[in-house]
Amino acid sequence: MKKQEKPSRFALTLLFSIVVFIILLITMIIVAAIFLILVKLGLFADLAYQPSTDIIIVLIAIASTVIGTGLTFFASKIPLKPANKLINAMNRLSKGDFSTRIGFRKFALGKEIADSFNTMASELQKTEQLRSEFINNFSHEFKTPIVSIAGFAKLLKKGNVTEEQRQEYLSIIEEESLRLSQMATAVLNLTKIENQEILTDVKNYNLSEQIRTCILMLEEKWAEKNLNLIVNFDEYDIEANEDMLKQVWLNLIDNAIKFVPENGTVEVSVQTEEKHIKVCVFNSGSFVPEESRDKIFNKFYQADESHYSHGNGIGLAVAKKIIELHKGEIQVFSDDKGTYFTVILTV
Repeated sequence: MKKQEKPSRFALTLLFSIVVFIILLITMIIVAAIFLILVKLGLFADLAYQPSTDIIIVLIAIASTVIGTGLTFFASKIPLKPANKLINAMNRLSKGDFSTRIGFRKFALGKEIADSFNTMASELQKTEQLRSEFINNFSHEFKTPIVSIAGFAKLLKKGNVTEEQRQEYLSIIEEESLRLSQMATAVLNLTKIENQEILTDVKNYNLSEQIRTCILMLEEKWAEKNLNLIVNFDEYDIEANEDMLKQVWLNLIDNAIKFVPENGTVEVSVQTEEKHIKVCVFNSGSFVPEESRDKIFNKFYQADESHYSHGNGIGLAVAKKIIELHKGEIQVFSDDKGTYFTVILTV
């Protein structure tokens, strides 16, 4: 939920009001002092022509304007100094210097301005880092299969390969082409979900049955690794977008199978807690470093920087966005036993 903005800045209004009042007060005192001195010196008494009240008022107004303008020019430099500092910092920020920070600690309003600016700069710096990581990972993930396809296509074009090698190269080209296709589909799917702000097609359905179906869909993968699959939970109904949540369970379970060693354990549990339902997917033997746990939900990020394991780093980003659309939360925890992904949804 966004923090409610303040309807007005009373402290800022009060500050400028005080500055204007002080300038006017000083101007009046100076003008009054000047005319008092002139009267005491008998300047008006010595004049053959005694000025009328209207002329005196006009003279006072002109003098007040001239003196007030001069005072305002010099006095404005004091409150405008932090404003200039803020403008200069904003200019540096706009040019890409996201390390820019300011400090106004002499008064409460200045501290609030500095804190707001520094928070904005910090968030922009994080966004820039994520953008840079995204581009690097995106480039790597798309470049790898393209290079493989081009390389093996050149080998086939040259000829002088056995039938066995030919079939192997064609299989690799087919596999990498499918990988590119799946990656493009995943990116389009993520873009669609990211642009969605309202959850639609919500209905009541059996969550437990959906999770069991997802496990069966991945049977070939977990059977190939001879995994110990633990699935034991009661029947739970939920109101949600069925197709979207299906993507979440498939991504989480597929990740668990992918990173668990052979003969390892994958466990899927479901339980209720007050007004929430919690789905936990656990896999043994894998560990996610603490510094990577906040990043694994970023697009194209992989904790395995060697990119040895298959995957495109999009699945968890999609899962997180879907859970957020459901007003839920997804958490990750990892220790020496393995890694736990927990989805918390409101029921």
